[in-house]
Amino acid sequence: MQFVCTVCGFNLIEYYPESCPFCGAPKKNFITVEECSEKFDVVETHVTDKVSRLNSSPPLGLEHSAYCLELNGRRIWIDCPSTFSDGLKPMDKIIFTHHHFLGASNLYRNYYTAFIWIHKNDSEHPISQRFPFDKKFTEDFNLSGIEGFPINGHTPGFTFYIFEKLLFICDYFALKNQGFTLNPYGPAQPTLSGAKKLRDLIKNRIIETVCGFNYVMDYNTWIIGLNKLLNKI
Repeated sequence: MQFVCTVCGFNLIEYYPESCPFCGAPKKNFITVEECSEKFDVVETHVTDKVSRLNSSPPLGLEHSAYCLELNGRRIWIDCPSTFSDGLKPMDKIIFTHHHFLGASNLYRNYYTAFIWIHKNDSEHPISQRFPFDKKFTEDFNLSGIEGFPINGHTPGFTFYIFEKLLFICDYFALKNQGFTLNPYGPAQPTLSGAKKLRDLIKNRIIETVCGFNYVMDYNTWIIGLNKLLNKI
C-alpha cells in the first residue's frame, strides 16, 4: 500500500503512521495513491522548447513544481510530482534537488523503469529510506548537458542544476513580500553559506530563467532579489 498526504503531498510507502513524517498532519488527511491518481492529474506547462513544468492539478497539498527536460529524444525530470499519472510520456531519469520532493518517484521508476539520482547525504535521511535510488552522487556532475552542483544548506545534499540558460533551484529561496527569504527549514548558517556558494558559481554564467518550486522567473529580476537578501543578512 502507498498513501499520499493531502496536506503536503508526501508519499508514504508501505506504512500508515499516525501522522505524516514530513509535515506532521494526522492520518485522516491521507489518501491512497489510487485515490490520488483518480482525483489529481499531472499537467505539463511549457517553459522553453526543451523544458516544461510539471504540476499536480488541482494543486495537491503544498504543491511543488517538477521540471521535464527533453534531450534528443530522452526525458529527464528534475524532482517529481506527488501525483502518479500513467498518461505521461516515459522519462529516462529523475534527478533530485533534495529529498523533500521525492513525490511518487518510486511509482514512476517501477512503471517507466526510470533511474533515480539523489545526493548520498539526502538518501540517508529517515524519510528517504523507503524510496529506491539507483545512483547516489556526492560531487558536481554533468548529465547530458545538465550540470549538478551540490551546495548543502537547506538539506545536507541539496543540489541545484543548470541546463543551457536555465537555473533550477527548487525551494532554496522562497518568495516573500515581493522579495526572497532563505528556506527556514534547515540549519541557518549552512543554508546561508550554500546561498553564497550558489551566487559565486553562477556569477559568470549566462542564465535567462530561474525555475523554482512555485515560480518561473526572469533571471535579472531574480538575481536582484537574491543580492538584496544576501546583502542584508
